[in-house]
Amino acid sequence: MGTAAFIILALFIVIALWAVAVYNRLRLLGNRVENAWSQIDVQLKRRYELIPNLVEVARGYMQHEAATLEAVTRARSRAVSAADTLRGHAGSGNALSDLAVAEQALGSSLGRLMVVTEAYPELKADAQMQSLSEEIASTENRIGFARQAYNDEVMEFNNKASQFPDLIWARLLGFKHLSMLQATTSEQERTVPQVRF
Repeated sequence: MGTAAFIILALFIVIALWAVAVYNRLRLLGNRVENAWSQIDVQLKRRYELIPNLVEVARGYMQHEAATLEAVTRARSRAVSAADTLRGHAGSGNALSDLAVAEQALGSSLGRLMVVTEAYPELKADAQMQSLSEEIASTENRIGFARQAYNDEVMEFNNKASQFPDLIWARLLGFKHLSMLQATTSEQERTVPQVRF
């Protein structure tokens, strides 16, 4: 074998090692994205399980607010369905958009329920209602942190998969750009309170 053959063989080995390293790194990052999504999914399930209990406690006090309670129940069902669709497809743009819309509707209906709760002092003072409200608030915080971790992992994956020369191998192997979770745009969250003296 001549020198040229050794150089070609060495070049082939270097390219093969680089390809394996890129694939392994993208697979590792993809697994981290899936794990981050799983953390969000766990918290969403927790919230979905708390909501029927909250509605039932409120129902005992709020006979005249059936429409509000039904809106929360319907919004929860849509959010559960959207989360089920997304499960196993972390990073899917359309499924993430559908979940974001369903989650925004659920957040809005829960917000309306909490506002209506203010008109019922007995309900507001109920120990079970207070406990459930605290649990949901705590879960919302966990969801927020999990979403941030998910977006960080997606950004790292997308950065790696879009940098040259790794971009070539990523495209050849079908690693696609993943979508990040977007902030909700509900009126309640966007309104900044005005402070005047």
